[in-house]
Amino acid sequence: MLNIALFGPPGAGKGTQSEFIVKKYNLCYISTGDLLREELASETKLGLEAKSIIAEGGLVSDEIIVQIIEKTIKKNSDANGFLFDGFPRTYIQAYILEGLMIKLNSSLDCLISIEVPEEESVKRLLNRGKTSGRSDDNELVIRNRLKEYKEKTLPVLNFYKERGNYFSMNGVQTINDVTEDIVNLINTKLSKKLLNIVMFGYPGSGRGSLGKALAEKFNLEFVATGAMLEEEIENGTETGKKIKALYDSGELVPDDIVVPLIEQKIENSKGVKGFIFKGFPRTLVQSYILDGILKKHDSYIAKIFEIEVDTLELIRRLDRRSKTDACMPYDTGADKIVKRLQEHKEKTIPVIEKYKENHEVSVIDGMLSFEKVFENLSNEIESSFKNVK
Repeated sequence: MLNIALFGPPGAGKGTQSEFIVKKYNLCYISTGDLLREELASETKLGLEAKSIIAEGGLVSDEIIVQIIEKTIKKNSDANGFLFDGFPRTYIQAYILEGLMIKLNSSLDCLISIEVPEEESVKRLLNRGKTSGRSDDNELVIRNRLKEYKEKTLPVLNFYKERGNYFSMNGVQTINDVTEDIVNLINTKLSKKLLNIVMFGYPGSGRGSLGKALAEKFNLEFVATGAMLEEEIENGTETGKKIKALYDSGELVPDDIVVPLIEQKIENSKGVKGFIFKGFPRTLVQSYILDGILKKHDSYIAKIFEIEVDTLELIRRLDRRSKTDACMPYDTGADKIVKRLQEHKEKTIPVIEKYKENHEVSVIDGMLSFEKVFENLSNEIESSFKNVK
């Protein structure tokens, strides 16, 4: 996901650049003014609250604004990200946006400020006034607007300067040159972002083989807790002995064993574009742990897949697998298979439901051939992340 706040004084060309960026990167355009007008026109609950405040001569509160923005973000979960225009306007709103992004398991990648000297802004707006017929395009009003912009914007810009994600652009250049500078910045940001994918599905749904194939195609690191735990067993470590005992009893391996192995895997993986997680998170607790691990690396979950396969087909697949070298410890008997499927239903399905609240979970038909399922997964990734090749 790519999230940008675009700033610039009146006359900086923000509108032109916004239109281009939104189209090129498949972003959802968020203008608080536009959204508020839509709520008012639709007479939604928030719109009616805002209308009563405006009727009394008051300013619409940040509480209403942030609810409108959050609703818009959730409604446009298929976008590659969001372009914020006119928000945050104040230092307090900057904190609000930061909190909102954390709640949505995301972050603001950069604030781009198109810088234009005051006299240049005045000249542009006066020229616009000659053709636009706008009554507010006169010098007195223009200078007041520029003064207000500077006073309100400076604390916001400083907020993001302190966080290291403020970037200024020379707005006196040609439109094409400004666009080129912005595109270069965004592409640099995208090249550093990790594409982290979580593969959900019942045991036997094909997550492992599909995850490995996707990892190879998109230069991602495949993180399978099962494989890491098996390696510990094969190496005969003390941890491996504990894992084997748990496997033999059909129990899940506790987090204090799994999490250090995942952290080590991520630390040791260099030069990859991201990670595909299979077998983790399996519980609600693990979902919060994964968010924390990725946050530590200034990253987050970018895509979630749920592979659906009929229960009887799952049992058939697991039974067939039990007779091969790929047999898993929980494949060795009907009781263990049923217990593992039941554990997934009780512990992992709630995780998927939790993610559906703030993420788009792509449900993939796993009853098709391997080649077709892999094709559908690949198409989903390529359509969602244009920079992934």
